[in-house]
Amino acid sequence: MKRLVSLFATLMTLFGMTAQSNIPAIDVHSHIVTDEYLKYLADNNALMADGYPLPSWDEQSHLAFMDSSGIERAVLTLSSPQPWFGDIAESSRVIRSVNERMAKAKRNHPDRFLWCAVLPQPDINTSIDEAVFALDSLGADGIKLATSVDGVYLGDSIYEPLMKALDEREAVVILHPVKPNPVNASTFTGGPIFVYEYPAETTRAVLNMVAHNVMTRYPNIKVVVPHAGSFMPYAVPRLKGGYPLLMKQGLTGSIDIDGNLSKLYYDLAGGPSVQAIKMLLTVTTPDHIMFGTDYPFVPAPILEKVATKVKNEITQDAELGQYAGDIIRNNAMKLFKIKE
Repeated sequence: MKRLVSLFATLMTLFGMTAQSNIPAIDVHSHIVTDEYLKYLADNNALMADGYPLPSWDEQSHLAFMDSSGIERAVLTLSSPQPWFGDIAESSRVIRSVNERMAKAKRNHPDRFLWCAVLPQPDINTSIDEAVFALDSLGADGIKLATSVDGVYLGDSIYEPLMKALDEREAVVILHPVKPNPVNASTFTGGPIFVYEYPAETTRAVLNMVAHNVMTRYPNIKVVVPHAGSFMPYAVPRLKGGYPLLMKQGLTGSIDIDGNLSKLYYDLAGGPSVQAIKMLLTVTTPDHIMFGTDYPFVPAPILEKVATKVKNEITQDAELGQYAGDIIRNNAMKLFKIKE
């Protein structure tokens, strides 16, 4: 009898996990690639700036991918390269066109798309103007910030007026790495820039924001860190371990490390393993982790399998399974205040 009861319980658990894997997902990390943006990059010889060809994008193909992957809604952002080549007027023009195209996609499919506006970094005054226009007039759901532009990283004092404006609007801010500038061409030669430098770039920016208490000084901003936290699970213990020594030597001011970390959210774009997600949980909590795909930077048939695999592995893991609904859908619903 005990064996039958045990078998029944196991079957019920497995059935429940299988059912959970069909949770409709919210994809907080997907991208738009417009023709005008591509032309601007081509005019500035930057189509291969990151060592990887940019994909094409259109609404119907994106919706078809979402349907085949069990994705209910997707958050559109602009990826890398940042459209900045020293001409603020031209950069602003292209950026406005991208934001208007994302706004149109949401108008066409209000129950499927959200979007976060790109800004003409590094020009702060123009970035503030674009952020206000996007949030207040175009109906943006948040803001996307590049981790650095022209060697100036988020957390630098130059960004203070922009952070103040975003804090006043309680903005969701999605970060995305870019190719650092300057960068030694021989720093990493094992593949395109995203293989190593993207995670390193993201970690540099986030640690700089933590070191300058950006999240605690602007507590109304909700910051989303991409690609399963990049190197944060490794970097945070080093920061915590070295901080007392730095303080003792007078090399840093007061940093509320845990307070800043508590304000960060993370997406799972890049198809992380269960082990990577558990490492991420050493620096955050399950209610701050969200599903992401990175569409369309991987061919849709491959990405469909990756997205399904990630959802299934979360659902069927003994530790993560209880949080599957939150990670795959509910956390993003709350963050973006999406109504059922």
